[in-house]
Amino acid sequence: MANLEESSPLLKHPDGREEAAPECAEKVSAPPPEPAPEPHEKVLLEAGPKLQEKPPLTAATVPTGWTADGLPVGCGSVVGEPVGRAQWNSSLFACLGRNDEFCSSDLEVCLLGSFAPCVLYGSNAERLGAVPGSFADNCLPYIGLYVLGNALFGWNCLAPWFSHPSRTAIRRKFNLEGSFEAFSRSCGCCHGVVEDELRREQLEQVCDFATHYMCHTCSLCQEGRELRRRLPHPGLNVRPVLLMMPPMEQTMGRGA
Repeated sequence: MANLEESSPLLKHPDGREEAAPECAEKVSAPPPEPAPEPHEKVLLEAGPKLQEKPPLTAATVPTGWTADGLPVGCGSVVGEPVGRAQWNSSLFACLGRNDEFCSSDLEVCLLGSFAPCVLYGSNAERLGAVPGSFADNCLPYIGLYVLGNALFGWNCLAPWFSHPSRTAIRRKFNLEGSFEAFSRSCGCCHGVVEDELRREQLEQVCDFATHYMCHTCSLCQEGRELRRRLPHPGLNVRPVLLMMPPMEQTMGRGA
């Protein structure tokens, strides 16, 4: 009986042949091997932890400065670097500006700022906004504040409250160096405040107001000289003219 139990069962066919019965145990098929990752997938898998370590940009990490186009400093250039500060074309107390092709224009600006500041302010605002016909919208309120200030207090102390935002707009539009930044650069102090874009811009706005309030005529003249050198008057409506020259007559000679 032991020999029969150890031997495998046999199947008998009708013709008398005997053969071993098939095993009933099910064989578990092995899973197919995983394909090897491509070279570019290996690079991504290896660089994955490094990419996750980089912290996301938040409102605290994104700079809040302005460029020449009014964009944040992070978008100032193609490579993502901030645009350098530009200098004013003339100083605050340069009555006639520089001795260049704008010399006659600087003389006009100086006379307007001394005797008709309302006209100079209206012209500056119209040129800055690039909107033809906006001269009266800025000149008339200035005249009202100018007359009211001289009538009540004896000097033009109300119009600077209305006109000082134009200096901030010019400084932001052309990315000009502000008064506080120039003071910090010349004295070598307050570097921590200068590096903080938000605090520096707040102080620059205070300096813009103080410049208009304390040196109103000089600030209007400086802004007028800057705008006339950088922007054309919107009323000129200058358009490029394309000149087409006919081809010159060509002669072909035979060699001797």
